[in-house]
Amino acid sequence: MTGPDCKDETPKGIKFSSETQFFATIYRTQLFGPSDMPNVKKIQAGYKVQPLSQFLKQPAPPAAPAIDFPPFTKDDMKLPFPMFLNFILQFCPPVEEEKALRAKFAEVGIDAGKPFELRNLLEAQKGELALGLKDGYDSIEKQRDNIGKNINGWLVGSGFGDRALFHGDWLLRAAATLAGIYGNSAEEAVYPIAKNDNAGAALDGCKHNYTVTFAAGQYPPVNAFWSITIYDGKTQLLIENTINRYLINSPMLPGMKKNAGGSLTMYIQKDAPSA
Repeated sequence: MTGPDCKDETPKGIKFSSETQFFATIYRTQLFGPSDMPNVKKIQAGYKVQPLSQFLKQPAPPAAPAIDFPPFTKDDMKLPFPMFLNFILQFCPPVEEEKALRAKFAEVGIDAGKPFELRNLLEAQKGELALGLKDGYDSIEKQRDNIGKNINGWLVGSGFGDRALFHGDWLLRAAATLAGIYGNSAEEAVYPIAKNDNAGAALDGCKHNYTVTFAAGQYPPVNAFWSITIYDGKTQLLIENTINRYLINSPMLPGMKKNAGGSLTMYIQKDAPSA
């Protein structure tokens, strides 16, 4: 529902087009170690977001009507989900490849801007709806865990991109969003994911300590930089820790201590390092 699908170069910068009235813009500034933070802050201070009319020094257009977003909880994304889906679809005009699917949705009450009266459903219908939602979510989770190819225990692939990439594969689109919303397309970044150790057991930082070792000189073959980032499996957020270290990346290499043969070992554990 968010983000532009295309862009074209203009003499004054880059123009983005969005199919809906909602979109998100994310700025990324690369940090090359703690000492580089003042430079990052200087660059960030130069970012400026302003309405197009202000940029072009033109009168602002009439303000868009205020949207009365309904409040919701995590549980509302279960059985009452169709009510919220109907609400958000009114802001998402169907493109050509969606029209047939939208027509099928309308047959069961999923229709942009229309009310979905859950209370009017029979108990049997509510049960069928609950099963359908569960089956759908299970399918998304299964697809999320199988994006790309398994190479030595790492899932290597990409589920992020524009409409042309998905080509009507809504399951892949949902799975990619579940895996990590706002990810870059494969042309910009690839996100290998590991959920199991070399013996096939699920990674569990509460029970085990882990190491990741690169043989001498055999770092990821990238054109810009690589990083290893640890996320919480439940929240998908960075894990708070006492040393405030959330990733190890290639710009840090000069300050890292190598093993005797030149290999590099990174330690991943819940306890603070002893040295």
